[in-house]
Amino acid sequence: MSNYRLDFSGDEDFRPLAARMRPQTIEQYIGQQHILGQDKPLRRALQAGHLHSMILWGPPGTGKTTLAEVAANYANAEVERVSAVTSGVKEIRAAIDRARENQRVGRRTILFVDEVHRFNKSQQDAFLPHIEDGTVTFIGATTENPSFELNNALLSRARVYKLTSLSVDEILQTLQQAIDDKQKGLGQHPADFHDNVLQRLAELVNGDARMSLNYLELLYDMASQDAQGRKQITLSLLAEVAGEKVARFDNKGDIWYDLISALHKSIRGSNADAALYWMARMISAGCDPLYIARRLLAIASEDVGNADPRAMQVALSAWDCFTRVGPAEGERAIAQAVVYLACAPKSNAVYTAWKQALNDARNLPEYEVPAHLRNAPTHLMKDLGYGAEYRYAHDEPGAFAAGERYLPPEMVGKRYYFPTNRGLETKIAEKLQYLADLDVKSPQKRYEK
Repeated sequence: MSNYRLDFSGDEDFRPLAARMRPQTIEQYIGQQHILGQDKPLRRALQAGHLHSMILWGPPGTGKTTLAEVAANYANAEVERVSAVTSGVKEIRAAIDRARENQRVGRRTILFVDEVHRFNKSQQDAFLPHIEDGTVTFIGATTENPSFELNNALLSRARVYKLTSLSVDEILQTLQQAIDDKQKGLGQHPADFHDNVLQRLAELVNGDARMSLNYLELLYDMASQDAQGRKQITLSLLAEVAGEKVARFDNKGDIWYDLISALHKSIRGSNADAALYWMARMISAGCDPLYIARRLLAIASEDVGNADPRAMQVALSAWDCFTRVGPAEGERAIAQAVVYLACAPKSNAVYTAWKQALNDARNLPEYEVPAHLRNAPTHLMKDLGYGAEYRYAHDEPGAFAAGERYLPPEMVGKRYYFPTNRGLETKIAEKLQYLADLDVKSPQKRYEK
């Protein structure tokens, strides 16, 4: 792996438009004003050349790689790029070796790790000593939530910055810059844009600046010219260039939420065919399959619950399968989980019970923990009656202390969990009724209702 500056090298004419238009300064950078606006700490740090390790978290095309390059420019640092998709131990070691050489001659090195979430935990740990001793300033880029995908040790050594999808106005600004720029952009090729085509293009790319420039370049390449040599760019041409991507939904718009809702309600309604269709619609429209996998875990708890506790494990296994084998086979695993959840017996008893328990915990008085349930690690606490007459369930017949109470006296008789007569909850309901009958018949009762 050669020493790799993120701004690329080579003939401008052969570089993609998105690469040619890559900003080199904060002033040229569009978007992310919540971290790069005037007087924001990151902006001040970069302009002062003060680098620190960071994790850049955001969707594709939001400027993660560009921000790393801008940081390198301000700090006059070398950049070593590692991709978790294509790089292994050999490439990482070579990058670190070059960083040590830079350090010896007084040069700083940024180690930019693209898709860092794809490295496993031990691979992520390998970066730590080189961050600690200052050999590299670590900048990791990820599309996944760092809290779930990255080691705590790595997170503790790097500041996390969340990048957001660009707004339609910001995408339009990006497009206009490329259209006007005569050196790096398309300014030498006059064009007419019909039918509000730029607005439509900005809407369909889902906040992805790189995608918008790729489409713009294709539009210029494929556009016909009028008698004056001006390119004619129309909505029909955009539909031809973008293909199925025209149907891509905006993750902040109504269609996004409608599709999620349709998938969830189809599973809840036990219609596997409809659930598969809505999942396919979401995937075709550009939804991250791992988002669907996360939703399935929530659905398994909310809508299946203890009627089939295996549902949560099936959903979790589908998520794990996707991360191990990738999209082609992984999407099928998620589809399998969708079918399983749709066909599973349904219960929202746990969901309802938890909501009611939370409501009581927040709104009822904070009743004291009954003395027999309190921990008594000291003689003083025992003298105060903590743990007194506690009945150890394993010493009782059937490992059940009939007549014992576990709620405060003020809440005796309160119930939250009412299992349904579906799936495993049928057996759970029978067991709870059996235990309730033992309570009623028991001569030992902690306190009456």
